[in-house]
Amino acid sequence: MAQGYIKAADLPQVVPVFPLPGTILLPRGQLPLNIFEPRYLNMIDDAMAGDRILAMIQPSGGPADLPILSPVGCVGRITSFAETSDGRYLVTLTGCARFRVTAELPTQGPYRQVRADYSAYAADLVSPPTDLEMDREPFLDALRAYLENRGLEIDWDTAESAPPEALINSLSMALPFEPAEKQALIEAMTLMDRAEVLTALMRIDAADTGDGEGPPSIQ
Repeated sequence: MAQGYIKAADLPQVVPVFPLPGTILLPRGQLPLNIFEPRYLNMIDDAMAGDRILAMIQPSGGPADLPILSPVGCVGRITSFAETSDGRYLVTLTGCARFRVTAELPTQGPYRQVRADYSAYAADLVSPPTDLEMDREPFLDALRAYLENRGLEIDWDTAESAPPEALINSLSMALPFEPAEKQALIEAMTLMDRAEVLTALMRIDAADTGDGEGPPSIQ
């Protein structure tokens, strides 16, 4: 386990947030970030000097300079850090647990902070068993149709052999769904709930006869 947190009470109750549309973090998922805005460089500096914890959360409307925050996000720990010659930070955030925003706190600093309630998501801190039952074939059929419609490719050997949590969460984070769809994925209560939402989203997209343009591959 990348982080030493074994129960929700171990996690900070006040967390800095990085609002980013179309991007979610899930427990034990790894999210690479390229940080260049001064306020978020400051946030990373503060996190690195402390517990290395920050939260990813999607905006859900409102003004561009101060968007409304979605009700549910996920805290992660910085598990990789590098600084580039032009002053950017390249970090990897490893997901710890989801939380519900109970309040945004007033701050004089450049970035936003919220009070986080982890009580509904305490199970996030416990890895599911690697032998968790999953009906993989229908899931992979939906994934194959989705990728063909989008003109995307993945490593099929990995998709066929990955543990259910790694497969479901990595695809939920990586596939180019709309922000509202991403939010449905992060808010799905259990891993199997998320698999059902993900399968439905892939099938709906595959049934779309649009041009399906998108990036050439999913890493």
